[in-house]
Amino acid sequence: MLLVAPFGMSSGFLTVTLAYRLDAAGVGAEAIAGLIALSYLPHTWKFLWAPLVDLTWRRRHWYLASTALSALGIVAMGWFGNDGSRFGLLTAVVLVANVAVTLSGMSVEGLMAHGSDDAAKGRAGGWFQAGNLGGQGLGGGLALWLVQDRGLGMAAAGAVLAALCVLCALALWRCHEPPVLAHPSGSVVQALRGLRDDLWSVARSRRGALAILICFLPIGSGAASNLWPVLAGDWHAGANTVALVNGVFGGLASAAGCLVGGPLCDRIDRKTAYGLFGALLAVVALLMSLAARTETLFAVFALAYSFVLGMSYAGFSAVTLEAIGRGAAATKYNLLASLSNMPIAYVTWVDGWAYSRSGATAMLHVDAAAGLVGLLLFAAVAGRRRAAAPA
Repeated sequence: MLLVAPFGMSSGFLTVTLAYRLDAAGVGAEAIAGLIALSYLPHTWKFLWAPLVDLTWRRRHWYLASTALSALGIVAMGWFGNDGSRFGLLTAVVLVANVAVTLSGMSVEGLMAHGSDDAAKGRAGGWFQAGNLGGQGLGGGLALWLVQDRGLGMAAAGAVLAALCVLCALALWRCHEPPVLAHPSGSVVQALRGLRDDLWSVARSRRGALAILICFLPIGSGAASNLWPVLAGDWHAGANTVALVNGVFGGLASAAGCLVGGPLCDRIDRKTAYGLFGALLAVVALLMSLAARTETLFAVFALAYSFVLGMSYAGFSAVTLEAIGRGAAATKYNLLASLSNMPIAYVTWVDGWAYSRSGATAMLHVDAAAGLVGLLLFAAVAGRRRAAAPA
């Protein structure tokens, strides 16, 4: 939980503090949604460089270097995103910072996969995602509060988050370091072949194939939460409310959802649990679209959405840890995580497009419909594969 918190802080600073500041500076909702969607691009392709973490250097060394670079990226985002006038440079910084933060997450995932028992994959995923989503709430809410209420500049608020990222590295002292997956012959080519065989063994299994499919579909993507700062005006919600419900309180709600959803995934089929969480998230979005436009109801539904989103993220980690086993854990985990970031990116963009064209109600309907359609597709494919499987 502590080690992955910087991963979440970087995302929270962008989607809450920076998005709110850019919106106040007159940058359009579609441009902000595009910037957030771009931040997911490295997370979509990160499996390409994940073998570096499995085959070279120690995981703790990767963590220290990448977390330091991610912390600098947060400061740079604040520096270039203060008034929206340097949007081109900000876009480049966001892209580079998110490449760095992928390496931080990979090192934590490798430590987690080797350090969790098979019967407790759900609980491990719950704590992992509690740190991720809790870090998002802390990174967004704390920074926005520092900027809006305490009068700090964006770069100074980013520096505070950077210091917290560095402090999280102290948790490495309590982690066991698994060996680097080098081939006995010392050949890099042989090591890569072994990694390829490990990946193929996951993809060819029924469990692995269904895990890949469920991660690619827009089930429980939670894309609407990326645009809460943009939607806040429709519910007459001020900066402090946005900071609380999409920041500190939102982080606590999502972390609580992770800690509830994780153990549930150890009690029932993990893919079924993930699907149920996605359906519940769509229901929350639909109910919010029908509710009165008041600041109080904005807070209630944003927190409810965050809680269920936490359950969905815990379900994703449980499904992934169950499918990948151990071995080249960072590469296998990030292959599935890359697929799971595709629907977050494209649903965020579609949500932003729907809001710009037709307003908040249409956006929430689109968000809910995407999750329900994805769930129906998965149920159809899983049913066919179950019928075709040998007894």
